[in-house]
Amino acid sequence: MKFIKQAVAAFVVCLALFPPARAEVQPSNTIEAVNVAQQGNEIALRIDMKEPLSAPPPGFSVANPAKIALDFQLTGNGLGKNSQVFNQGDLRSMNVVQVGDRTRVVLNLAKSLNYKTRLEGKSLYVTLTPVERVADSGAARSTRFAEESLIGAKHSVSDVMFRRGKDGEGRVIVDLSDSGTGIDIRQQGPNLVVDFMKTSVPDRLRRKLDVTDFATPVTTVETKANGDNVRMVISPKGLWEHNAYQSDNQFIVEVKRIIEDPNKLVQGAKIGYQGPRVSINYQNGDVRALLRLMAEELGLNAVISETVSGTTTLVLKDVPADQVIDIIFQQKGLDMRKKGNIIMIAPRDEIATREKLEFESKQQISELEPLKLEQFQLNYQKAADVARLLAGVVAGGAPGATQRILSKRGSAVADPQSNIIFINDIASKLDEIRSFISAIDIGARQVLIEARVVEASDSFNRSIGAKLNFLNQKQSMLGGSGWNVTGGRITPGTTTPTVTNPTQTTPQTIGVNLPSYTSTGGTLALSLFNSSLTKFLNLEIAALESDGIGKIISSPRVITANNVKAKIEDGTEVPYVTTQTSGTAITQTVSFKPAKLSLEATPQITPEGTVRMALVVKKEEPDWTRAVLGNPPIKSSIVETNVVVENGGTVVIGGVFITNTQDTVEKVPLLGDIPFLGWLFKYKNDTGSRRELLVFITPRVISDKTRFD
Repeated sequence: MKFIKQAVAAFVVCLALFPPARAEVQPSNTIEAVNVAQQGNEIALRIDMKEPLSAPPPGFSVANPAKIALDFQLTGNGLGKNSQVFNQGDLRSMNVVQVGDRTRVVLNLAKSLNYKTRLEGKSLYVTLTPVERVADSGAARSTRFAEESLIGAKHSVSDVMFRRGKDGEGRVIVDLSDSGTGIDIRQQGPNLVVDFMKTSVPDRLRRKLDVTDFATPVTTVETKANGDNVRMVISPKGLWEHNAYQSDNQFIVEVKRIIEDPNKLVQGAKIGYQGPRVSINYQNGDVRALLRLMAEELGLNAVISETVSGTTTLVLKDVPADQVIDIIFQQKGLDMRKKGNIIMIAPRDEIATREKLEFESKQQISELEPLKLEQFQLNYQKAADVARLLAGVVAGGAPGATQRILSKRGSAVADPQSNIIFINDIASKLDEIRSFISAIDIGARQVLIEARVVEASDSFNRSIGAKLNFLNQKQSMLGGSGWNVTGGRITPGTTTPTVTNPTQTTPQTIGVNLPSYTSTGGTLALSLFNSSLTKFLNLEIAALESDGIGKIISSPRVITANNVKAKIEDGTEVPYVTTQTSGTAITQTVSFKPAKLSLEATPQITPEGTVRMALVVKKEEPDWTRAVLGNPPIKSSIVETNVVVENGGTVVIGGVFITNTQDTVEKVPLLGDIPFLGWLFKYKNDTGSRRELLVFITPRVISDKTRFD
């Protein structure tokens, strides 16, 4: 019985998708003659019919190219020809097309015209009148971006750059000599062409840029001289759209990839309707016929269900065709489904019922489909871990704790020794699992983290800051747990972790000037250096250590995988003796507390090749000068931050200050206490020193091993 029900359900679905063809209906009326006469600014057409019409035929107009179409139902073409030339005013010609029992009359115009229809006996009169618009569709599609405002001036292109936007769009940035350059932009075939009017370009910029590696829709950007103008040809790929804007002397073209939306009739990332604009005067006409007309205007392959029926009245002017279809859907309770380049239009209830039947049919098939056994050799992941993922089991949890990838009847068995996973499931699920395993069974990239922990004096910090400021004349990348840059200093801010690239009017950089500018407390500061300065920084640290200004505590190194935490510890554990008294018995227990210097780093390699690191630096040491019953307290200093460093660059973390102040007064008794004159009989010595713990961290992405195919 199940097979019979499935066959009946499949037959119902096939009938809905492919309804039986209607019997051919013979036209009951005929177009016998068409006459044209011009009366001033108006043009009158008289269409003589064999039988009187009960109502004017439905019609619509298109602005570009300008034309008016009238659809005659149950009417044949009795003119004996399919076209006729008039050349009366703005009316150029007429095309007559008969398909089955319907005939369409298309009036080809020189420009957009309004039309009115009226019936008199067996004749249909069509009156064409001029239309005045503030801005027609032709103006909206003008290729002129900017008019030349500095007429007679010499314009030039000073630079051409290409950048990748945050959403993956390609950005072509053109620096102009002035803001008065005239610019034309248009789409020509598969390319986007930009013309800079009366503009010159230097020889170094006359080139073709291959920007495929940026992973944007743009593949090449070619700049060349074209007479007195400069022409730029931007070659995108796939489905795309562009946006152009100008800011002062900079002209920017953005080319963005369009992700196809199956619920939209016209594809595009812009909000709103984008179809060609049409004007419709549809009086009590058939809904199916109107949907067919709009689908033809949008160039869609449409299948309209036989259950779509009824009539509608629409009077619309200059409205996008996809908006007209949306209005009809709302009026008549219709919906659509898109499969490939074909859309199916039917009532919502019918589509919901059809989809429910399809889902139930697929579910029944999956319950009866035979299982297949397939084995997968894993190279990087552990077979047992992948088996748990497929079964939706969290480590230490129960099955079903997460989303299950296997089907209800599927199972996965892992062999730890050979690292092979055996999966028994239906064929459709095996395809999904195969894609899943290929996506996760990849080698993780590794990062070498080099740390240099330095105990520095105040002069050490200032020396490094001065020397690096003198050497580096480039802009610096700054990052950390919120920073303010004021007067060439870095101070803590209240913002969230960010990475900024400040624009500087003069070549300038910020060095390692970490000591606080206040008399008390300390500041946490970061300075990032590119890879070319890392070697110089290491040499300076070694030189200052040899001069006795700084002391290197440790220089650990560790390699970890991408997104895997690495931890380095160096130190000892301090014993603590605790005494417990129970009556006359005394029990002493020895416990240990860590006093270590530790560094925790979790690297993440970004798509741009930089390394984002979550860092935790801890320095713990016993303070024997404040011991209680022989047990010293643990002094702890912690720095926690999140930074972004380029591959091979160095991040400097500071802010753990150790300050030692001593005040000494030597005086003659009594005489030294006399106001003012007492300074002649006493000596005061104030000494102070300040040390700081600096951590220099350099991440390096380890390149993949060379493969020989």
